[in-house]
Amino acid sequence: MTIRAIMVDVDGVLLVQSDVRGWSANLERDLGISPAALQEAFFRKHWEDVVHGRASLRERLGPVLEAISPRVSCDVLIEYWFRNDAHVDEALLAELALVRAGGTEVHLATVQEHERARFLWEELDFRSRFDGLHYAAALGSTKPAAAFYQSIEARTGFAPGDLFFIDDNAANVEAARMCGWRAALWTGKQSLRSLLPAEAPFVRK
Repeated sequence: MTIRAIMVDVDGVLLVQSDVRGWSANLERDLGISPAALQEAFFRKHWEDVVHGRASLRERLGPVLEAISPRVSCDVLIEYWFRNDAHVDEALLAELALVRAGGTEVHLATVQEHERARFLWEELDFRSRFDGLHYAAALGSTKPAAAFYQSIEARTGFAPGDLFFIDDNAANVEAARMCGWRAALWTGKQSLRSLLPAEAPFVRK
């Protein structure tokens, strides 16, 4: 089977963090917001609705900020969040560019809400580097649900065997395989080429 497209996860794969605490490592120092309070009041209670597209980010984040940090606006926190969570793995991006130049499509397959998806596509200019962006809020499902992968197949017209997927979460990789995709676990310590099947036309062993 020929690989016609590579599907790439974003967080933990294409975007990486040098601090294990992630984008909110210095949130309290910089904006006066406790990461623990934000996690409890927003992410634990509202994130599932936001990331599935059932509610907008600002609709749920606004009231939370009014309660835990009324001096910080949605605009300020969202800008801080997105900019501090945008460290691109340039080596992987370069490998993907080579694959794409060889005629194989490269797409993003990621768990995002609408605003950050738009930021990735437009502000980070991933639209010039990728052939498609498939994300949870637009699909109405998240990894590792089978519906996530099947929705991407329906949107792109690719058969499961046409697709190769990389993700840093083993459950997501296994779910892709269960749907008939070829997939590999990304650790950040290997090259894309080393993970691709030997028969891929753009792999030069």
